[in-house]
Amino acid sequence: MAKKSFPLAKVYSLLESGPVVLVTTARKGRANIMAMSWHMMVDFEPPLVSFIVSDRNHSFNLLKTTKECVINIPTLAIAEQAIGCGNTSGAKIDKFATFGLTARPAEQVQAPLIEECYASLECRIVDTKNVNKYGMFIAEVVQAWVDTKVKQPQTIHHYGKENFMVAGNHIKIKSKMK
Repeated sequence: MAKKSFPLAKVYSLLESGPVVLVTTARKGRANIMAMSWHMMVDFEPPLVSFIVSDRNHSFNLLKTTKECVINIPTLAIAEQAIGCGNTSGAKIDKFATFGLTARPAEQVQAPLIEECYASLECRIVDTKNVNKYGMFIAEVVQAWVDTKVKQPQTIHHYGKENFMVAGNHIKIKSKMK
């Protein structure tokens, strides 16, 4: 066997493959953006998404209080801004102004969409049972938006520290599932 032991503290880098997303929240007229890559689909219909937010993050209390957000999916075109949002605190700066991103009104929630993102998912938090223990929120997507001009979005994927990859070629493999 050519395999060797791998550090447990780095296991996330083997499993983390979902795109980096920008989660927007809003409270008392002030919007915030948080970069996140720890998320997963939980169910198809209604679409449920689970994600982890540290209680040290400015967005944690905003999510607990408002129980809504927008999950925005950026592409390589705004990777620098997305990573900048992850390296700064919304408690100290206006991330929309600082990183030149455009807030657009959502239809179902108070948090804004990010115009420059390929897709935006308006969400309502529906389960907080694991928030205090794990920082895990479960949200229902109540409205979804996608830029139809983007055919193969070059989403960015974080796999540890300053290491990222870009979604590559799209392939189809025939499935026998219905």
